[in-house]
Amino acid sequence: MPLESTQNGQWLLQVSDLRKHFPIRKGFLKREIGSIRAVDDVSFYINEGETLSLVGESGCGKTTTARCILRALDPTSGEIRFRSRDGEVTEVARLPRPQLRALRREMQMIFQDPFSSLNPRMTLLDIVGEPLLVNGMGNRREREQRVAELLRVVGLRPEFMRRFPHAFSGGQRQRIGIARALALNPRLIVADEPVSALDVSVQAQVLNLMLDLQSELGLTYLFVAHDLSVVKHISNRVAVMYVGKLVEMAPTDTLFATPKHPYTAALLSSAPEPDPRVRSNRMVLEGEVANPANPPSGCYFHPRCPYAIDLCRTTTPQLSEVVPEHFVSCHRAEELQLEGVMAEAMS
Repeated sequence: MPLESTQNGQWLLQVSDLRKHFPIRKGFLKREIGSIRAVDDVSFYINEGETLSLVGESGCGKTTTARCILRALDPTSGEIRFRSRDGEVTEVARLPRPQLRALRREMQMIFQDPFSSLNPRMTLLDIVGEPLLVNGMGNRREREQRVAELLRVVGLRPEFMRRFPHAFSGGQRQRIGIARALALNPRLIVADEPVSALDVSVQAQVLNLMLDLQSELGLTYLFVAHDLSVVKHISNRVAVMYVGKLVEMAPTDTLFATPKHPYTAALLSSAPEPDPRVRSNRMVLEGEVANPANPPSGCYFHPRCPYAIDLCRTTTPQLSEVVPEHFVSCHRAEELQLEGVMAEAMS
């Protein structure tokens, strides 16, 4: 069942029951003997002009979900509905490849590594102007003017357009990646851990730039991250993933202050406390992360959950709205009193 916003805002992206399974093949004939459930029944929505962050441990399926939305990967099943600029709703998951190019003008990506995502043999003019060239927009002079404008927007000097990526720092390279993503005036930008490879001081600059651009251009972000302090700074809502499943989704302040899923509470407790006088009350999880190729029965988190009961071991919980705008996938969500953190404490 698709999740829908109870707020007045209009949704831009709606993901329903999304799955992406990678086959496991073995033997000379490469027969399929199983599958890795990288994304397993994920549903969420993003309203126009907001930022939704996907968080979780490495390997939980965040990036795979993002790539399925952009159709860089073809989903195994599920629906991905996107509302175009003209108001038409497109089913992205079933859209034929030849029709994707027009849609991708409205959906762009900022990559994690600013060093490997830029072609070292291309100048900034070629890198930032490539989306315009591929989509046949303008002549060379018009493309140069557009690239100069984009460089100004992201805080770089237009005369840099004749230089190559090796001449720039990591933060400047990520600004180049942002300029490239903005070239076609997209509505949705998928940012795959865009600041994780940068120094902390540079992270703040890039995040503030993204917030300014969102305000000025009316952008909508799907922000993939694992750093909770970064998530707190940029997000309107947060969705938490564990072994391919969405376990909790709520407004940022609500999720940080009153988590309803034990895994979310464990993530929050693992964040370092900036005040050395405050003793950490960390919730340590026992055991190993579940194997997505052979997940446990019932709730995937139950082998590590200190609150698990027999129902958790046999029945898969469904993502349900326990309070307005707060969705949780846990049998005991309404009875557990879990400790959170104040969002301000992670600033």
